[in-house]
Amino acid sequence: MANFFKRRMSWVNTRMGFFLLTIGLFWVKTYIAYQTEFTLGAKGSVQQFLLLINPLPAALLVFGIALYFRGRLAYWLMMIINVLESTWIFANVLYYREFSDFLSFGIMKGSSDVGNNLGKSLAQITHAYDFFVYVDIIVLIILLVTHVIRIDARPFKRRYAFSITVLSFGLMFAEFGMANADRSGLLTRTFDNNYIVKYLGLNEYAAFNAYQTQKESATRASANASDMKSVLKYLKQNRVSPNVSYYGKEKGKNVFVIHLESFQQFLIDYKVNGKEVTPNLNKFYHNQNTLSFDNFYNQVAQGKTSDAEMMLENSLFGLPQGSAMTTYGTQNTFQAAPAILSQQAGYTTAAFHGDVPSFWNRDNTYKSWGYQYFFSSSYYTEKSGYSVGYGLKDKIFFKQSAKYIEQLPQPFYAKLITLTNHYPYELDKKNTDFPATKTGDKTVDPYVQTAHYLDQAFGEFMTYLKKAGLYKNSMIVAYGDHYGISNNHRPAIAQLLGKSKVTNFDLAQFQKVPFMIHAAGLKGGINHTYGGEIDVLPTLLDLLGVKNTDTIQFGQDLLAKNRNQTVAFRNGNFISPTYAKIGGTVYDTRTGKALSLTTAQKKTVDKMQNHVTTELSLSDRVIYGDLLRFYTPKNFTKVDKSSFTYKYKPAMEKLAEAEKKEKTSALVKNKGKETTYKTDAPELK
Repeated sequence: MANFFKRRMSWVNTRMGFFLLTIGLFWVKTYIAYQTEFTLGAKGSVQQFLLLINPLPAALLVFGIALYFRGRLAYWLMMIINVLESTWIFANVLYYREFSDFLSFGIMKGSSDVGNNLGKSLAQITHAYDFFVYVDIIVLIILLVTHVIRIDARPFKRRYAFSITVLSFGLMFAEFGMANADRSGLLTRTFDNNYIVKYLGLNEYAAFNAYQTQKESATRASANASDMKSVLKYLKQNRVSPNVSYYGKEKGKNVFVIHLESFQQFLIDYKVNGKEVTPNLNKFYHNQNTLSFDNFYNQVAQGKTSDAEMMLENSLFGLPQGSAMTTYGTQNTFQAAPAILSQQAGYTTAAFHGDVPSFWNRDNTYKSWGYQYFFSSSYYTEKSGYSVGYGLKDKIFFKQSAKYIEQLPQPFYAKLITLTNHYPYELDKKNTDFPATKTGDKTVDPYVQTAHYLDQAFGEFMTYLKKAGLYKNSMIVAYGDHYGISNNHRPAIAQLLGKSKVTNFDLAQFQKVPFMIHAAGLKGGINHTYGGEIDVLPTLLDLLGVKNTDTIQFGQDLLAKNRNQTVAFRNGNFISPTYAKIGGTVYDTRTGKALSLTTAQKKTVDKMQNHVTTELSLSDRVIYGDLLRFYTPKNFTKVDKSSFTYKYKPAMEKLAEAEKKEKTSALVKNKGKETTYKTDAPELK
């Protein structure tokens, strides 16, 4: 029997035999990862077949490199390549688990900016079984070291190695031909990264993404002023007139933009065990002086929070891969809200964030946007228990921010970024006084607890604003930046929504986030217009009476009567009051049912798709080519980044000088007396 087994296994003692064994094991584990770790949505025999075979062509090409080398070196090169390839799978499994997307070179390029706190959530993201991608490597090394598999020292003919290289390319072209026949324009139109991995594979996705990254760099180098013509023509055709009932109604008021981290619309009025998750935000949402939008969608891609900030303050879309703030925030020219309000309406501008200033490259990007002050972690007292996850707990953050807010000369534009309601939704027991949901999903269930804590912090901050005399003279904007629960948690989402299962249309609706504008005397109510984060800047500027007809903004005032209500998602999908296109399926927005389109319906949907594709591509062109360096609107001066410093001592000296000169701050108006900030944060007792 032993001799029979040896004869049967003798093939692995050849160079080609070991190569095929390595390829086979790698192929199997990649396919297992596809099926268990990613939601690729392979439908039909063609897509299932492509998903099955797509690890093979690139594996033959990459592992085949080792066959060009002799003796032991060839074997160890195969192992090194296997380790690198397996680590690529492993990294994508972890990234996908949190962000429902694949790693890009844009994200990795900015890893030093965005990854400084990633280790805090890695323990929550990583599962023991994720390391299965390395098991075959360990087994093969043991078999080699113990000589169960012998190294074949005989020369391997180069023509055989070359034949495998040619075969790999042939398989790639055949695979791409089948993929493009099933999904035309796979690499030329704006598709979700899931499509590329599903049809072509993780390695091909990496190669395509590397090409895109290089192309982006070349685009900036070759851009010129004439490239702005198509952008200006599009914007001229799509500009809308402001609503005369609202234009300038909040002129001269302070603006608070409160960033509700990972906060989704379904949380508004949501109850657990009969208790409201967000009672303070519910009251704010339903207040007669609050404009609340119930069809407002997040439009972020991989940049998540940074994409939301890009849209809110620039009316430019984030990028299809990576983060525009990280990649382009330092070098590009912008026409952002802080610069516009400072130059045209005399506003003091400040951002508040209880984390390190380099996160998402904020310390550089905010200068490009014209923020005069950036109060980051160096401005806050940090003690044991003050922080959780990605920075200061919200109650402590708001309380410590108050002393700087009181010193800002009025009117001011102040953005406060909360953090506690961030994945993985951790909160210590002394701050947890709300029941978790019981979906059985450990990621989802604590989400309502951190959301409730955020709501309590928000309520305390509103109380403070009233005591400090800032509430009545301010326009308060609150918005959710992106989803908190990714689409990977379908069973749990279904339970939260009270459904037996959720469709792709349900998941698109799940991308709604709250957007609320409150001001004393403002005519409020629930507004049903369809819009998204790209529309915030023109809406706020119109309310403040700041003319912005010359700036480059791809959004439209949410209060305008003649606005286009087609909401573009970053992957090219869209939703409107009539139709929603998710992937290759069109739904009736009113019923949520998939449609078989009539000729007339198809014409309408194609027109919507063309609008979405055009605005996304033109916005990308502005960022990739840094086109705003070639165009300066009337009454606007390009931001001088060198005039800002966010270091504590010089910034505080500058603030004290401005406060003394202008004498309009809340602190001055309260005769130098700081307003007591009340919080029930147990850490401060």
